Order: sequence, then C-alpha cells, then structure tokens
Amino acid sequence: MRIAIRKFLYFVLIAALGSTCYYFFVYRPAHRLPVEAAYVLPDAVELVDTPAEVRITVGSLKSGDRVEVLKRTRNWAQVRTAENLTGWVENADLLDAQTYEGGQNLLRGLLNIPPQADGHTGGAVNLHLEPSRDASEITQLPQDLKVEIYGRKLVDRPEPAGDSTAEKPRDAWYLIRAKARAGWVLGRFVTLDIPEAIAPYAQGTNLVSWIVLKTVDDAGHAVPEYLAADRLGSQDVDYSHIRVFTWWAKDHKYVTAYVESNLKGYFPTRVKEIDGVPYFRLRLIDESGQKYQRVYGLFDTRTRAVGEVPGWESDAMPTSPPPHHHRHSAHRGR
Repeated sequence: MRIAIRKFLYFVLIAALGSTCYYFFVYRPAHRLPVEAAYVLPDAVELVDTPAEVRITVGSLKSGDRVEVLKRTRNWAQVRTAENLTGWVENADLLDAQTYEGGQNLLRGLLNIPPQADGHTGGAVNLHLEPSRDASEITQLPQDLKVEIYGRKLVDRPEPAGDSTAEKPRDAWYLIRAKARAGWVLGRFVTLDIPEAIAPYAQGTNLVSWIVLKTVDDAGHAVPEYLAADRLGSQDVDYSHIRVFTWWAKDHKYVTAYVESNLKGYFPTRVKEIDGVPYFRLRLIDESGQKYQRVYGLFDTRTRAVGEVPGWESDAMPTSPPPHHHRHSAHRGR
C-alpha cells in the first residue's frame, strides 16, 4: 500500500513539474503579449524610479537607445532597458519603433549624397517623416540648430473649407539632416547659410545650393571650389541656373569659370571623383517631360559637359557627348 502511494505521489510530482516547465518554456513564450518597443530621442535622459514629484535617478539613457515599454500614464512611461533596468521616463522623450526606423531609413539614404546647402533653423520646428503637416513627427528641432539640406519638395496645402475653386497654395519642404536625425521640415523655417567667400557673388540672385567640387592649395591653405545653383522665376524647379566658382590663386579670389541657364533642375546633385577629376551630375527634365542626367567634369579650371544619361537613378557615365545646350564657360570675373 505504501509503495502504491509513493508511486502515485511521484507521478503527481512529475506531472506538476512537467506542467510547470510546459507553462514557462512553451505556453508562456507562445502567448506572451507583443512588447512595445520605443527609442530614446534626446541626447541624454534620466531614468527615474517613479513619476512622482520626489524621485531618484536609477540610470541614464542616450539618444537611440531601445527600451521596452511596460506601462504608460498620461505623461510617463515605465520602461525596461537592454540591461534589464526598469524605471520611468517622460513619453515626450520616446519615439515609437516604426517612426524611428523610418527616420533611420531617411538617414541611411543620405549617406552617399553631398549636402546641397547648409542652414539653420529660424525657430523651433517639427521634423517630419514625410513632407506633410500630418506626417509622423520624429522630433522637434530647437532654434538656431545647424542643418544640412539634401532635397526640396513642393506640397499643396489642404483646401480651404468650402472653397474648392481657390488656387491651392503650396509649401516648400526641405529634406534635412540635423546631427544624427533626418527628416522633412517646412522650408520657411530654415535660413540658408551661404559661405562668406562666395556671398558677394550671390547678391541679387536666389542662391539655393552650393556644393564643393574639390579643394585647391593656396599658400598652404585648402580652398574649396564650388558648384552653385540658383532659381530664377518658377518655383516649380529646384534650380534653373548654375555657376562654377574656381579659385584664382594669383589674385586670391573666386572667379566664375562656368555658367549655364534655362535648366529645369532638381536636387540632389551628385559629385564623384574619377582619376582626380570631379564629375557632377545634374538631374534635369527636358521640354517633353523626360528625366535625364547631364554629367560634367571640372578639368583643372575648365568645366565641360561630357554627356547625358537617361533617367535619374543611373550612376553610369555617359558614352556620347551631350547635344548643344546654352552655356558660357572659362571666363574670369563675376
């Protein structure tokens, strides 16, 4: 009788252990609720033990750190860090995973593109995932923050209520990078910072872009030579006119070495050095609406168009010279 009881108790114990193991290692992982992931926005954030007025700092987080959100209140989130540390941060300091990854994709897409211009924010401005007021906000940028500009897009504003016949006003948006973040901001909140050395040449023009093609030596100083673009007339294009500024070491000043007008040009302009020669490619649209690229080389102080490539996506070099186009090249002075 005692042996039978012992066998029964042993069986019950084995069954209980089996059920416990099944629950913790099979059932629970399979039925665990999805974890809400979030990413830290500011450069530095304190992790505190409670959202109450009196609280203790239990750790610190930095921009881009991934956390798991365990609980939320109106203004606070309880999170767990990768080091299994639990604490509270303000909701405003966190970004949801989808928006964060979208911003990272934008940032990665700018790696092989030179900035088209530099500027700074004219006030606090929201950084959006897309060029739209309704798009997800990545963060808010403070006033006077240095930014790099990579693209521009015109977007229709929403129609005024009850007035579908009114002409739609449009907003110009800039694709920018600010520190380790990329996104879209309203262009009117960004002031362009034209390099001081070429600012006199920008007087009376709407200079919208300047890209360093190469640097030259002048008495031990590296001096940049620029491709500059400005927009005359229509706002539909990003630029309609280009100039190449080369450095005249004899007089220690810039000269306009190349000019071309009547362009329908769009950002970004790309630059690539091949065998010591900087080549730049303009993204253009012809009279029939077809997209193409015109490729130029800066040979010492002379700029020359070397050919055209269909479409905007190809990185191929042209195999034939371009057709005749309106240009002036290799002259001294403004």
